[in-house]
Amino acid sequence: MNIYDFTVKDATGQDVSMKEYQGKVLLIVNTATGCGLTPQYAGLQELYDTYKDQGFEILDFPCNQFANQAPGSDDEIKSFCETRFGVTFKIFHKIDVNGDNADPLFNFLKKEQGGMLGSNIKWNFTKFLVNKHGQVVKRFAPTDVPEKIENDIKKLLAE
Repeated sequence: MNIYDFTVKDATGQDVSMKEYQGKVLLIVNTATGCGLTPQYAGLQELYDTYKDQGFEILDFPCNQFANQAPGSDDEIKSFCETRFGVTFKIFHKIDVNGDNADPLFNFLKKEQGGMLGSNIKWNFTKFLVNKHGQVVKRFAPTDVPEKIENDIKKLLAE
């Protein structure tokens, strides 16, 4: 099993097969618009601008599970990200990442890369790096800034 076995909803409610991302390096992130870490959007966009033409994608999944820091609708969140941070990478439907209603993709990501903090996601901006074969290769903590991930992205793009 890999991430290509999943279908998720985009910010407009349309189904998106993860197969659309086959052969690409992915950074999958649970985000929030009202978090102290929200400025990471700028660094994420910088990574995207630098590597998108080499087969890199960022998949943004807003989540309101942590201190209600993503309270807006999908449209409001998308508008905020585009206006405030110039985000051009894909923003998906707001989801839960933990608990009974956790999105199946995030259950898979957590299972594949439990990380040193255990399997549950502890906060906004937890990041999962996926190689071109759909395998989850690394998990980054919320406080790991996007710049810290760049070398790992470059290595995977070169494979």
